[in-house]
Amino acid sequence: MEDTEPRSTAPRSTEPKAADGEDGPPGPPAPDDESGTGGAGGNRDAEGEAEATRRKRRRTRIRRTAIAVLLVLLVPLLTAETALRINYMGDPADGTYTRNRDAIWLGHAWVDGRKDDADLAAFARRVKATGIRDLYVHTGPMEHDGTLPKSLYPRARWLVDAVHREMPGVRVQAFLGDVLATESPDGMRLEKAATRAAVVDSARQVLDVGYDGVHLDLEPLHSGDRNYLSLLDDVRAVTRARDAQLSVAAHQIDPLPGFHSFWGTVAGHPKWWSQAFFGQVARRVDQIAVMSYDTMQPLESLYGGYVAQQTALALEATPPTTHLLMGLPFYHENRFGHWNHAETVAAAVRGVRLGLSRTDADRERFGVAAYIDFAATEEDWASYRDGWVR
Repeated sequence: MEDTEPRSTAPRSTEPKAADGEDGPPGPPAPDDESGTGGAGGNRDAEGEAEATRRKRRRTRIRRTAIAVLLVLLVPLLTAETALRINYMGDPADGTYTRNRDAIWLGHAWVDGRKDDADLAAFARRVKATGIRDLYVHTGPMEHDGTLPKSLYPRARWLVDAVHREMPGVRVQAFLGDVLATESPDGMRLEKAATRAAVVDSARQVLDVGYDGVHLDLEPLHSGDRNYLSLLDDVRAVTRARDAQLSVAAHQIDPLPGFHSFWGTVAGHPKWWSQAFFGQVARRVDQIAVMSYDTMQPLESLYGGYVAQQTALALEATPPTTHLLMGLPFYHENRFGHWNHAETVAAAVRGVRLGLSRTDADRERFGVAAYIDFAATEEDWASYRDGWVR
């Protein structure tokens, strides 16, 4: 144990001692002791030692507290990452390949006049013999009040007719999105009934053009948003009356119970949905596509394990009557939320197959959805075909 008691720093006397029985020589009167422990100087030295000891103890406590905080944060993180790595191990079950119910998000160039017949013919060759049956074509964005300017999609009718002609059996859905005012003052406000009504009218508007469905992507959408559920009910009434599809882009599911609440408190951006809310959304739509990318995972094995986990969680929450799709990252960025070397199509496909194998290997209404056509590389397409289409 450390000796923390203050010690005297008074100098020893240098006067010679008298012999036994003799009186020593007379000396001058003793001055006030400025350096002994009994004087003011000694008190100051002792107090300095005590203060130094207190500072040392404080530093020790701060270091121990910092280490404890790091352990509290790092141990669960390392445990979770280890679990994801383990989740990526093993072999997918036989038969966990495409059900010919896959989809791809397409950019706005397909409806604003930049694409033509030659582009469509090349795209048709690209997806031939794959499992892609739904195209989510960017037709918005909607205005913050929920309206959709018709000037945004002058070539939509051409695209729908051309796809139906050149790619029989493939559906074209209008991809309508906007930023929600959930984390900033600007954006769409779903709490306004007039805004929700305008979104429903926008859905009718694109169906009138000939689209086979409506695909909604509203972000950031917080878990438990009742206004969003109400909107889905209203839009689905319209799509059902037209025998059209209603599909949505969905946030990821809590990797740990209640994690969206924790992350919302820490980062101000909840990001995830609870599994229960995911199920509420899935029961209101025909298709639900999980945006299973931008995961912050730093390694390919961890990303693949994360996708396997997300696939299992989504399968558990999605009724078999709803078509579930897991997103594939057909784009390439390097930032905190998305590491290009980790979030690969190959890892995502393997993760999807592992999650499907362990949860519901025979699920029929299941597929993958690639994001997005204009950023895809030959390697992305090859990984999708080799790992999933077979």
